[in-house]
Amino acid sequence: MLDIKLVREQPDFVRQRLATRGAGDEKQIDELLAHDERRRKLLVETETLKAERNKVSKEIGVLMGQKKIEEADARKKQTREIGDKISTLDKEVAEVEKVRDEFLLRLPNLPHASVALGRSAADNPVIRIGGEKKQFAFAPKSHIALCESLKLVDFERGAKLSGSGFLLYTNWGARLERALIQFLLDLHITEHGYTEVSPPFIIGRDCMVGVGQFPKFEDQAYAVREGNDSDTLGKLYLLPTAEAPVANIHREEILPEAQLPVRYVAYSPCFRAEAGAAGVGTRGMIRVHQFDKVELIKIVKPEHGYDELEKLVANAEKVLQLLGLHYKVINLCTGDMGFASAKTYDIEVWAPGQGQYLEVSSCSNCEDFQARRMNLKFKSKESEIKFPHILNGSGTALARLFVALIETHQQADGSVAIPAVLQPYLKIERITA
Repeated sequence: MLDIKLVREQPDFVRQRLATRGAGDEKQIDELLAHDERRRKLLVETETLKAERNKVSKEIGVLMGQKKIEEADARKKQTREIGDKISTLDKEVAEVEKVRDEFLLRLPNLPHASVALGRSAADNPVIRIGGEKKQFAFAPKSHIALCESLKLVDFERGAKLSGSGFLLYTNWGARLERALIQFLLDLHITEHGYTEVSPPFIIGRDCMVGVGQFPKFEDQAYAVREGNDSDTLGKLYLLPTAEAPVANIHREEILPEAQLPVRYVAYSPCFRAEAGAAGVGTRGMIRVHQFDKVELIKIVKPEHGYDELEKLVANAEKVLQLLGLHYKVINLCTGDMGFASAKTYDIEVWAPGQGQYLEVSSCSNCEDFQARRMNLKFKSKESEIKFPHILNGSGTALARLFVALIETHQQADGSVAIPAVLQPYLKIERITA
């Protein structure tokens, strides 16, 4: 969440940065500040009454020592009345603080000054292009045709099992998916210095709030119910990305500065209910409710946040380079950024059978936005308590990587050549019918 002190001291700056997102969130600042001011006034009243109660309590002791029992009893009555007022004020403070914090939880992060101004994806500048578009001497097939002819994915039976937007990988398709996951994990662990973790796939509400998924995107999540107990519905959720549990590993902790940077990599399936709002019923693998992803998380000192972001993007790019895929890196403009991000790079890979680029990685520095939400801090060498920057990136996401891979490396005879880096995992050079 945003630093309330920053909002309080520089409201015009906060309004200006929020306005660049184009969603109208800057209009909430006045009401937020009104609740914050109300809370602060109530706290002053409370502290004043507590000081008065302490003073009266001391007077009671003096009066008791002087055997002035009647006057002491009157003072005791006074302290009880003051205590009742304090209790009432404490409840008011808690209520106002809750409302204020709900405003803060719903406000997005402030875009970094280096982020391009824009309203939509059409305004996202291309930072660089990697690899060459493969040229074919034949009309390249779509991944759907390839999956059906090579029996890599059974779309019909996947839909029969779980409905539209779910996939049933089969034979070499299942093995290719598993090989890609293993390759991604090995690459980031051995070459990029990440520590592998394997998180739960069902997570608590606090994790979703911590990374900024909730409360804004609560209607897009899969909630879990334990058996027939309806009271448990909404306490646990299927993870939308491994970012949710992994970024929260150190929530409510104070890490020693020497422990930073923390770099985690994790595989997980990802569950996205919102995909149905954007044509998930279309056959294929581009938009699905469940997909696999290898996620990269960094917890770093603030002064290193943006250097680490560039390294994070390079780590994700390395995947596409080793797989021989063409891609582009774009910088999301202010109007296209994610809720929790201060700056984001997307990596889009070329899928020749689709004739379009597909997003396979999104790398963001959320600065201290998520750290504040999950109360994650670190203690500097000078014993200062600070919030770290938290970064996340797809390293990368499937099934779109799967799509780009088979469409790029398809052969004239309908087979798919396996890139050299994957051959040790699959033990073959080509998938044939």
